[in-house]
Amino acid sequence: MEIDCPFPLYGEEFKRDPYPTYSLLRQAGPVHQVEFPSGVVGWLVTGYAAARGALADPRLGKDHRLGNDAWRRLAAIMPEPQHSTLQAHLLHQDPPKHTLMRKLVLDALAPRRVEGMRGQFEEIAHELLDRVAGSGGMDLVQSFGVPFTFRVLSEVIGLPAEYQRRFDRAWCKVVQPVGPRDPRRSAYIGLLTGLERYISEVIVHKRNNPGDDLLTSLVHANERGEITDAELSSSVFQLLVAGQEPVTNQISTAVIALLTHPGQFTLLRGDPSLLPQAVEELLRFDGAFELTTWRFFGETSRLYGREIPAGDSVIVSLSAANRDTAQFRDPNMLDFTRHPNSHLSFGHGIHFCPGAALGRIELEIALGALIQRLPGLRLEVPEQELKWIQAVLGRGTQSLPVTF
Repeated sequence: MEIDCPFPLYGEEFKRDPYPTYSLLRQAGPVHQVEFPSGVVGWLVTGYAAARGALADPRLGKDHRLGNDAWRRLAAIMPEPQHSTLQAHLLHQDPPKHTLMRKLVLDALAPRRVEGMRGQFEEIAHELLDRVAGSGGMDLVQSFGVPFTFRVLSEVIGLPAEYQRRFDRAWCKVVQPVGPRDPRRSAYIGLLTGLERYISEVIVHKRNNPGDDLLTSLVHANERGEITDAELSSSVFQLLVAGQEPVTNQISTAVIALLTHPGQFTLLRGDPSLLPQAVEELLRFDGAFELTTWRFFGETSRLYGREIPAGDSVIVSLSAANRDTAQFRDPNMLDFTRHPNSHLSFGHGIHFCPGAALGRIELEIALGALIQRLPGLRLEVPEQELKWIQAVLGRGTQSLPVTF
């Protein structure tokens, strides 16, 4: 099957349901040249086996300095100096720096530690639902998803209450950069500046008021010379933004899947013990990370029969991999009894998401509380009217009006 290249990978219709497109691309082969909204032309890896292989390919680096001039000229990346100070985090590092930085966060996000905090997370969920239980309806994203994930994250990393109150939700939008000619550029720079100032103040506070938490551990690593000032600021940035936005989005996609598959919803309500298995299937069926972040070959290389120029962007489609008929039986069906379920929603290889255990627990608690506390839960508007976030990498809705 021939595919016109570069294949456009954007648009409202595409974001509403990208799976038919991914099926078309997957059937045509494992690697395709695609165009992103910024105009960047890169290479998309589809299919489960190809995705898993690419995610573990040591030739593919994550450091933005590997990107070539063609990529850098158009890529929607932060301007300097913020790019240097806020984009030096774990997600954009290669070994050996990646190995060191990953170790710094793994202890705080270890399954045993976050499991031990389950009770605190459940209290947060039920406190939020207490506020809306009698209202008969809400925007599930703004009234529950956003505050739940932020408060859980704050508990895990040790963000003090005063800094929780001061955090501006709009700062999460800085991961969607706008170009120098965009009329929103000045507002975007303003958000970046405000977030940088906030992060600096959090770091100073932790230096003066250390605790037994992840933020303090990162500050101490900086004091020991293990990570630079930029890597410290960038790590805090990644925790504050990447640590909450994807989980909020995953709550929205999971609830949409539940409410549009009444048979599976009824099955889960009747047997709450299925919840951990249901979470895995919801992650596979419509994950919050549609695509991975950029990867690059340091030198021109072949990938599944295609020659990829050095510095061209390579992106892996997790969503395409998770609906591959070669790996999953009836992959377009939501099936809470599916076993095994070796989805790639948290990635694979050395960049496997260090917060996977926390994300799973958050989803279990959020969905369990919603099912328990909100009988008759249903969408307030037709599914076709939901507004999907026009982000390149992620899936989620701007709002999710529900009634109960």
